[in-house]
Amino acid sequence: MANPSTAEKRAAFRRLHESGCFVIPNPWNAGTARYLEGLGFKALATTSSGYAHSQGVADGAQTLDEVLTHFRDIAAATALPVNADFEGGYSEDLGKMAENIVRCVETGVAGLSIEDSTGEARNPLYDFDTALARVKAARKAIDQTGSGVVFTARTEGFIRGRPDLEETIRRLKAFADAGADCLYSPGIKTRGQIEKTGKAVAPKPINFLNSGAFGFTVKDLADLGVRRISVGGTLARVAMDAFIKSARGIAEQGTFDSFDGVISNAELNNFFGVRRKTP
Repeated sequence: MANPSTAEKRAAFRRLHESGCFVIPNPWNAGTARYLEGLGFKALATTSSGYAHSQGVADGAQTLDEVLTHFRDIAAATALPVNADFEGGYSEDLGKMAENIVRCVETGVAGLSIEDSTGEARNPLYDFDTALARVKAARKAIDQTGSGVVFTARTEGFIRGRPDLEETIRRLKAFADAGADCLYSPGIKTRGQIEKTGKAVAPKPINFLNSGAFGFTVKDLADLGVRRISVGGTLARVAMDAFIKSARGIAEQGTFDSFDGVISNAELNNFFGVRRKTP
């Protein structure tokens, strides 16, 4: 069977948002994307932090061209639809942001997200009117491509030092009314917060960021009304954490105990070899 076309991936991604609950894990390179696909996940999402750290830079330090190349590589590596973490659209100017969104769509992704974070410590969020204008501009830019790309609008207060649930809900409702297909407020953690944000934008779907051991199962989150569950850069940090602990053991204790029980080279070769041969 031939791999699905970009249009087919986008249609499949949109259908996933119509009912039920699905996990959208976050790979940071082609290998992790292919392995996650092999585990049976239905869609993937990029992680700005995971990719940045794998390249030896801080989250947010990469150029637009670097990020777009990464999106293209991930989208091409898998038969699954991919959602792009497009941060703030890589421009404060609405016209330039719209141009960048068109370029993002051209990478072959099935969805993209735009956030209301400014990147400034003193003023971490765009004011309400500016944030709403950016969502409207993003919606228009996507529509003009005729691509069917799923648009997720994010409000970042809970991870940018502005954990105000009422303001978060006000923004999510406004973003939903402005045409966002999916709503996302990373950093909320409690059942009450999840239920309130979900009900506020219903029937539109919400994405929940499960970036820690919060005690929720997929079923728990589905019962709370979550449609989409992402993990952000957490899988990438798990991998980096294992690498750091192993390397420290060698450097500081001169031991190699951390190598015990790791997956074999032959097993990985077999997996990726089979994946490569799949028509």
